[in-house]
Amino acid sequence: MIRALLATTLFALPAQAEEIGRVGVDWVGNDIIIEAIADPKVQGVTCHVAYFDRSIYDRLTQGNWFEDPSYSAVDCVQTGPVVPGAIDKGPEGETVFSERQSLILKSLKVTRIYDEKNRALIYLAHANEVTQGSGKMSISVIPLP
Repeated sequence: MIRALLATTLFALPAQAEEIGRVGVDWVGNDIIIEAIADPKVQGVTCHVAYFDRSIYDRLTQGNWFEDPSYSAVDCVQTGPVVPGAIDKGPEGETVFSERQSLILKSLKVTRIYDEKNRALIYLAHANEVTQGSGKMSISVIPLP
């Protein structure tokens, strides 16, 4: 809701996500959302990201109205021949996907890192927070031919 509005009006996303699943986790309407993201610079790779979406009831009773938790998971799959395009090969990698988790301070990101020595693409899901950072992350690896 808030993320979709902000993403379409204020922030450009590196890749478009398609919601493919929504699992209710409790009676107040908190959900886990699963989205599919095709890597825009690597043909043949699709990542699936899961993250928590707080309900209106949870926001009203717990406070922190404009923020979702940092928890996320990512897994990527080869959906065809893997053909890397003009990707960033530096150690910091590049953002493949970004979605706001709060009004201004936090976003969920998927970053791609190229491991030349081991011939692999690493996809890291993590929260990007302006204050206090976040140690919550997950990774997925796609081997290169």
